[in-house]
Amino acid sequence: MYRFLLSRQWVILTLVALVLIPVMIELGFWQFHRHERRVAQNALIADNLAAKPVPVEELTSPGHTVPRADYWRHVTATGTFDTAHEVVVRRRVSKDERVGFHVLTPLVLRDGKVVMVNRGWIPTADDQRAYPDVPPAPRGEVTVTGRLMADETTGASGIKDLKGLPDRQVMLIDSRQQAQLLGRAVVGGYIQQTAPEAAGGTPEQISDPDHDSIGAHMAYAIQWWLFTAGVPVGWVILVRREKRDREAAARASDEAEETPEPAGATA
Repeated sequence: MYRFLLSRQWVILTLVALVLIPVMIELGFWQFHRHERRVAQNALIADNLAAKPVPVEELTSPGHTVPRADYWRHVTATGTFDTAHEVVVRRRVSKDERVGFHVLTPLVLRDGKVVMVNRGWIPTADDQRAYPDVPPAPRGEVTVTGRLMADETTGASGIKDLKGLPDRQVMLIDSRQQAQLLGRAVVGGYIQQTAPEAAGGTPEQISDPDHDSIGAHMAYAIQWWLFTAGVPVGWVILVRREKRDREAAARASDEAEETPEPAGATA
């Protein structure tokens, strides 16, 4: 009755179904784990943004790699801006998705070490190879508050660290790279400045990271698992339909053989 399942067509169809089931289960778990990571990251961001600011020296030092647990922690740093060694970071977008620069200024701490401060976004100049008109940093000693961020890498950001850029322009915010340019100790990571606000609102300070949305990863996971359940159900439906069609064809053939020939049909 089910010998048709041994046909080449049905063997291939069954094998495809057997391959699809674990693949779609795995894709469902992949989306589920992405959902879990997003939820955990949102909780981490919310907790770190709500934490009381601490001196940046408590969380990082020269050569230190900022761990994920400290991302977005509010820190303070007191020192003097070294605008002579200020650089701009290319291809950065504003709150309204305009492409421009981030202004990266060294802040020389009281002990002589340096922390890099991302003062915010400015628009590009007409000539992108020219150094843009950067709003001046405050003079004298200043206390900066901001979010602690890890050094950027191509692997994590997807931004290529291009060579041969115009003077005082960089692609990535990297404390080790800046330490080589400055010739002095630079603490690991950098600060996204949130206070004090810049005069006239420029540079435009970077907004808090989104920590409310969780994306559609859970919906995608459920969708993949529903597809997984649909494979065996669909296979059974096709088998039953094939069996029914073959039985109907067999009955029609039997009826045709049993129908007597009309009289006078032969000589």
